[in-house]
Amino acid sequence: MVASGNNTAAPLANTLPAVINPLLLATACTGSPKGLDLLLNSKVAAGDQRVLPFALGSQRFRDLISAYTSSDRSSLATPTQRIPPHDDPEALLAEMLMLEGVAVDGDTVLHAVATYGENDDFQKCAQTMCSKARQLLFKQNKNGDTPLHCAARAGKSQMVSCLIDLARGGGGDGNSSSSSSNNGGSTDRVKELLETENELKETALHEAVRIGDNAMVELLLQEYPELASFPKDGTSPLFLAILLQENIIVETLYSKSNKKLSYSGQKGQNALHAAVLRGTDVTRKILKWNKNLSTERDEKGSTPLHFAAAKYFDVVRTQLGLIRPFFAAAALRQSRGSVCWLVLDANPAALYQADHDGLYPIHVAASVGAVGSIAIFVDASPSCAGLRDAKRRTFLHVAVERGQIDVAGYACSNRLLSWVLNMRDAEGNTALHLAVQAGSLRMFSVLFGNRQVRLNLTNNNGETPLDISRYKIPRGMYYGQNSEPKIHDSLALAGATNGSCRLDHFQQSYTQLTKHDEKEESDKVRDSTQTLAIGSVLLATVTFGATFALPGGYRADDHVNGGTPTLAGRYTFHAFIMANTFALIFAAIATIGLMYSGSPLFNSRSRKTYLVTALYCMETSVACLIATFAVGLYMVLAPVAHKTAIAICVLSPVVLLSKNMEFWVKWALLAAPLYNRMGLLWAMRNFASVLLKNTLYECWPFILIFSWAAYARNS
Repeated sequence: MVASGNNTAAPLANTLPAVINPLLLATACTGSPKGLDLLLNSKVAAGDQRVLPFALGSQRFRDLISAYTSSDRSSLATPTQRIPPHDDPEALLAEMLMLEGVAVDGDTVLHAVATYGENDDFQKCAQTMCSKARQLLFKQNKNGDTPLHCAARAGKSQMVSCLIDLARGGGGDGNSSSSSSNNGGSTDRVKELLETENELKETALHEAVRIGDNAMVELLLQEYPELASFPKDGTSPLFLAILLQENIIVETLYSKSNKKLSYSGQKGQNALHAAVLRGTDVTRKILKWNKNLSTERDEKGSTPLHFAAAKYFDVVRTQLGLIRPFFAAAALRQSRGSVCWLVLDANPAALYQADHDGLYPIHVAASVGAVGSIAIFVDASPSCAGLRDAKRRTFLHVAVERGQIDVAGYACSNRLLSWVLNMRDAEGNTALHLAVQAGSLRMFSVLFGNRQVRLNLTNNNGETPLDISRYKIPRGMYYGQNSEPKIHDSLALAGATNGSCRLDHFQQSYTQLTKHDEKEESDKVRDSTQTLAIGSVLLATVTFGATFALPGGYRADDHVNGGTPTLAGRYTFHAFIMANTFALIFAAIATIGLMYSGSPLFNSRSRKTYLVTALYCMETSVACLIATFAVGLYMVLAPVAHKTAIAICVLSPVVLLSKNMEFWVKWALLAAPLYNRMGLLWAMRNFASVLLKNTLYECWPFILIFSWAAYARNS
């Protein structure tokens, strides 16, 4: 058997890489120095045949050699190479088992040894391989990883030391790569190995940081302290350690590198960009080491303060009305320990530095709802509140567009910011214009409730918020409790006016902007009819059945008035019958209305009218059915369980309240703003009017039911 390690290796640039032999790869992965010695040197001591699962001269060995030859002939030999005959397995094996062979991912046998183990056997394998082909130490796979990268990634610290020692040793059989032969000494070879970067521009130190192995980090830095400064313009080990929250490794990198380390990160960021995302302790530490990092920007123009601004630190609830203003100063003093305050204190000028999109840190804070960050900025420099981005938007415009209600509430309740409330963007829109455009009732109520917000300012199109609110109401059918009509009604109640457009021109614009699709309206009616018809039929069925299943049963035929209800004549009985009658009548009317609204024989206007009527009748039928249920149970339970009967009557109206929940919630949102705008007397009068109208609208059947019950009992 011919030893392949004694042949001079051809330059890698002149030949295609050979495919690694599976027998050699299996031996490397299992860390068998005896097997490696057998394959490379034809040396087999007594009893060492056990290192392979077959004997050298066995038929199985010959069959494997023949199989590898037939399947890999094209990759194992170049056109100038002679293919040995199959009856000469030792000569063929010498051609196959070349240490320069690579796997599909470009790994050599030394990559495999470095990945799979670190005990004495694996180290002996590495030493044997490097003694015959030292260029394997510096060989990179398709990802640019050297065996040292693989050992560090696998957490094999002993193998890392072994590979470094092999690089330091030099010598060998003289088959070293050109990159190694040009170095003047062992120190240069070690530096070259440690500085080697893969396709991601990462060294073995990055791999040690990524797995959180502080001991390996110390080992690598002990060999070469300046390794922490690589790469010069990519993701540094320090940046990676901060992102992974490896605080001990962060300290090690700084102390073991003689304070000569790279702060660079991905996408043009630096270590401070990463630190502000990981908390105050590491931020304070990085600023102590290098305060100038606060002035650097990433590839999008963001400074560390832009990152810190988005770090939510809720220190201002004062302006939101949740605590008294007395605590405002104390809340702001607590913010001095926040990430945002630390970065701002290191470089106050960054507050006035925009990114490539024209956004200042206060805009970034507003976009994510970081009220605390905005409070810090305003407290440090009130003038920053007026900064405009590339679209001439203030932080309040950004907050409204992003739906950050807390930020808008802070701006509206802080008197120092009243001068910002009516500023206009590039299109002439104020924050109130944008809130109306968004159709957000909560955002609108926050701005609307501040009397400093002017209602009649026009944008570049001559439109006031009232004009925009009218545009937002669709033509045709819509739900009256939607936010858009509520906003329009509130502005009208507060005396808001239209813009400079003539009324007929405005109506023409409204018609053009709110295109009326008759087919879409017809689809709405049809879909609504199909859904509601099921409910109306069920209501009619239930109420009809309740008419002949009266509580208390009927008198026996042999008694006076036989066959009549036993509880007839009571107040509750009359109320029960009348409530059930109303429920049945309105359910029947709803069913008929839905039949007509779903019929294509009627025109669109008639179908809509029938649908609206049916919807109201269904709501009324449900209310009457609830009254039927409550009165019926009270009638049979009151004599024996009076408290339970009362509880049922009290709980039953919850159904009616839930039906009108949206109405009352939205009215409550607008109550305080209308009070601020119109005064206490107007607000009380309006509340009384709304309460009376809604009560009559919802409860008029109950008035008739119980009035009739009182009349029928007395008569």
